Amino acid sequence: MAAVTVAATPPQDQDRVARTRQKKPPTLRTVLVCAVAYLVALIFVLPYLEMIVTALRPQAELRDRDYFPHHLTFANFTNIWSTGLGTNLAVSLEVAVGSTVLVLLVAIPAAYYTSRRKFRGRGVFLILVLVTQMFQPTSLIVGIYQEFTNTVHVNSTLALILVNAGFNLAFAIWILNAYFGAIPKELEEAAMVDGTSRVGAMFRVIIPLALPGIVTALIFTFIAAWNEFITALTLTNTDSSEPLTVKMNSFIGQYSTDWQHLFAASVIATIPVIILFAFIEGKVVSGLTAGSVK
Repeated sequence: MAAVTVAATPPQDQDRVARTRQKKPPTLRTVLVCAVAYLVALIFVLPYLEMIVTALRPQAELRDRDYFPHHLTFANFTNIWSTGLGTNLAVSLEVAVGSTVLVLLVAIPAAYYTSRRKFRGRGVFLILVLVTQMFQPTSLIVGIYQEFTNTVHVNSTLALILVNAGFNLAFAIWILNAYFGAIPKELEEAAMVDGTSRVGAMFRVIIPLALPGIVTALIFTFIAAWNEFITALTLTNTDSSEPLTVKMNSFIGQYSTDWQHLFAASVIATIPVIILFAFIEGKVVSGLTAGSVK
């Protein structure tokens, strides 16, 4: 009689079958939470969808009651570059990148020193840093304008970089100070025992470990400088020196508004931030949650 061989089921398949059998339908609470989450997400997405739809809407259908136009046109995205938007986009990139680099160059050593050294007046220094965060450019705009009129030319990118860096420096120092403080000192002490200087230990050990916090400060500084409007409106008065936020304001006239070009510029203005955030989103989340668990 021939022997009958029964193949044994691999343990991985057994676990998968067991999980499938044990899978239960979602509870009512789970369904309600998911429904509310999707509803909130839809509420936040609708304005951006309206912005894109209006940018693609032809002039003849601008006042139609239909949410979606019958025809789509990309002429608004092509014609808008003739208004000099490319120059304004370059100015915004220069201001945002320059402010971010300047903030990181100052905030990293300042936060490292305050987190590692218990010097006299350390608490006062941190309080003063926090106090500077309470002031907004709008409340100081007259003094800022007079200061740059006497020192730096008002229609310069350098003036916008300095103002945006100054008003975002406190936030970066506080984030990085907390993050550096959460890193054990024994790590850099071990590196210094091996012959590395303190500066070398900071660059080779501390900064790589603090990279999520640095990226968090980077993205928030970049977005704040990219979206800044009041100071840029005050310190610039020529088309070639205006950042993108001020240029978009020019599409709003006293008696009429160029809605198609306004929304097309708004779509273009969101693209660099979306690209930047897509690349470093994972490190932003880890940076925000750093230090929450001891």
